[in-house]
Amino acid sequence: MSSVLKDKSILLGITGSIAAYKAAEIVRLLKRRGASVYPVMTQAATHFIHPLTLTSLAAQEASLDLFEMKRGRMEHLSLAQLADLVLIAPVTANVMGKIAHGIADDLLTTTTMATKAPIILAPAMDEGMYENAVVQANIRELKSRGMHLIGPEEGELASGEVGKGRMSEPPKIVDYAERILQSRGDFAGKLFMVTAGPTREALDKV
Repeated sequence: MSSVLKDKSILLGITGSIAAYKAAEIVRLLKRRGASVYPVMTQAATHFIHPLTLTSLAAQEASLDLFEMKRGRMEHLSLAQLADLVLIAPVTANVMGKIAHGIADDLLTTTTMATKAPIILAPAMDEGMYENAVVQANIRELKSRGMHLIGPEEGELASGEVGKGRMSEPPKIVDYAERILQSRGDFAGKLFMVTAGPTREALDKV
């Protein structure tokens, strides 16, 4: 069965969370469904997963440098334009706060601000941080701007405690990405007339 992800360009953002290692599985799943994947990392993310890992899996060089010009123009503009979907998994409380308040100080946040593609955020953090009033306010702000959030979920956290803050598993995230793209397909936003029974139109006189 053909996937809605086939031939789509997915910008996969990775931020500085222990869950960053799961980005490798997300790349595999997206590629398996026919998508082209463009990894964009924050500097903090490189402490948890090496850029070469994502470059090898995606067959696209992982991008970090805001001022690099790989495609003949500033990288954030190139990436923002080519993306059919922006998926940031994992996204930290810090990066969510930046996006919510329009702070664009690295390649990922700048690209996110420049794109017109739908944006999915998959949070990962400790439960106490997730429940913080500031983080919750940022989540509400992001949702109010039409961004899509999946998770976090209950489970064992990096702290060793069990609670809410665990990033959703890669298959669930990729399925969600499919649903978001499906909802923005060729018929999204269109109005249709549905009839019950035959319809008739009088012929012009000949």
